[in-house]
Amino acid sequence: MRVPFMAGNWKMNLLKDEAVSLARSVVEAAGGSGVEVGVAPVFTCIPAVAEVLAGSEVRLIAQNIHWEDSGAFTGEISAPMIKDAGCTHVIIGHSERRQFFGETDETVNKKLKSAFSHGLIPIACIGETLGEREAEKTFAVIERQTRGAMAGVGEADARKIVIAYEPVWAIGTGKTATPDQAQEVHAYIRKLLAELYGADVAEGIRLQYGGSVKPANVKELMSMPDVDGALVGGAALTAENFGPIVRYKV
Repeated sequence: MRVPFMAGNWKMNLLKDEAVSLARSVVEAAGGSGVEVGVAPVFTCIPAVAEVLAGSEVRLIAQNIHWEDSGAFTGEISAPMIKDAGCTHVIIGHSERRQFFGETDETVNKKLKSAFSHGLIPIACIGETLGEREAEKTFAVIERQTRGAMAGVGEADARKIVIAYEPVWAIGTGKTATPDQAQEVHAYIRKLLAELYGADVAEGIRLQYGGSVKPANVKELMSMPDVDGALVGGAALTAENFGPIVRYKV
C-alpha cells in the first residue's frame, strides 16, 4: 500500500514569520490526516521552519540542490548543506528550473545521485509542455525524462524516490489535467519503472500529480489508482487551501 504524499512547494514566496505561521498550520492539519505531508520553503526560511516541524510528522523539503558537495559555485546549495539544515527531501528538476535555469535530464540525474548519496529522498519532476502535448509527444517526453533521470540509479535507491508528474501547461495556469489524463500518464510512468526495475519495485514508487491542485479537485485526482499524492504550488501557500488538500481523506 502506497501512503499518499502531499507536498507543498512554496516556491519563491513567504518571509520568515509568514513561513513559520503557515508551517504551524500545516503541522496541525497533518495530524490524523492519514497521509504523509511535506513543505518546501525558500532556503532562507528552512532553519525557522525546521524548528516548527521538529517532533512532527511533516517533512522538510528543499526546492533544489547542486550536484557537487561543495566548491566554487556561487549562489548554489548542496545536499550536505540542506541535510545539515534539517531537510529530509528535495525537489529536483521542477519545470520552472528546466524552463528558466537550464536544468536538463543530465543535471537532474546528477542531482538525484547526490541526494541519494546523502540520504535525502528526491522528488523528481517530469512533465510535458502544451506544445508537446498538442503535438502528441507527451509519452515520448515522459519516457525521455524518466529514463534520463533514473540513468545509473540502482534498485535500492529507486525504491525511495518520489516522482512528480507536472504537465507544464497546468502549473499556475488554473488548468488541471483531468483525472483520466493524470492517470494515463501515471500508469505509463509506472510501466516505464517496471521495465527499468521490475513490477515489484515500480508498484512501490509513489507518483505525485502537480498542476493547479486545489481543494475542489484533489479528491477526484486522488481517486485514480496510480495517483499517490500531489506536489502543490499556489494552493500550498495558505492554510485555507492546503489544509483541505492534506485532509482530503478525513
